[in-house]
Amino acid sequence: MLIAKKCKICRSLGQKILWNERCSSNKCALSRRRTRPGMHGNKPRVLSDYGRSLVEKQKIRFYYLLKEKQLKNFIEKAEKWKEPLPIALIKLLESKLDNVVWRLGYTNSKLHARQLVSHGHFLVNGQRVKTPSLLLEPGDIIEIRPASKNIEPFKDLQKKLKIYSPPPWLKIDINTLKGEFLRYPEPEELNLPFNVPLALQYYSK
Repeated sequence: MLIAKKCKICRSLGQKILWNERCSSNKCALSRRRTRPGMHGNKPRVLSDYGRSLVEKQKIRFYYLLKEKQLKNFIEKAEKWKEPLPIALIKLLESKLDNVVWRLGYTNSKLHARQLVSHGHFLVNGQRVKTPSLLLEPGDIIEIRPASKNIEPFKDLQKKLKIYSPPPWLKIDINTLKGEFLRYPEPEELNLPFNVPLALQYYSK
């Protein structure tokens, strides 16, 4: 996806999706231009209940790098949990391998994490995986594939990790560069830029 297109999505939603390092820099288009893209972007937008739920649903999709069908599949899986649907859904989404790789600090962006997983640079419990949407379970071990440790994205990784603290539901050993998915996060531990219950209303119509 081109940078310009990513920026338009963030401006359209009025929310940073944190695609890459540009999003957290002063080059972020949303920081420089708070209006929506298009000739009428500077006009106030009044949304219906349906429109608000659609926007929140789209925020979830882009935040976790999902296609529409994938998000629906995650919702179906979350419905089988014994917890309230909004909580179960976020726990599942947060356990996606590409998301965990990013939160552990292996990469500076979600898109880069997704790319590195797709290229087979990570092992889960000793097995090479190429599926970014692989769902991890508590106790799973994530590590860089030995043959990939010297490639450019992982150079000086130990120095970077010394000044990075992963969230409390994850752990990473700076010396071995092995990460562990300790548990599913609790809602109050996350500062998510969207309203999950409102987003789920989109599918109840």
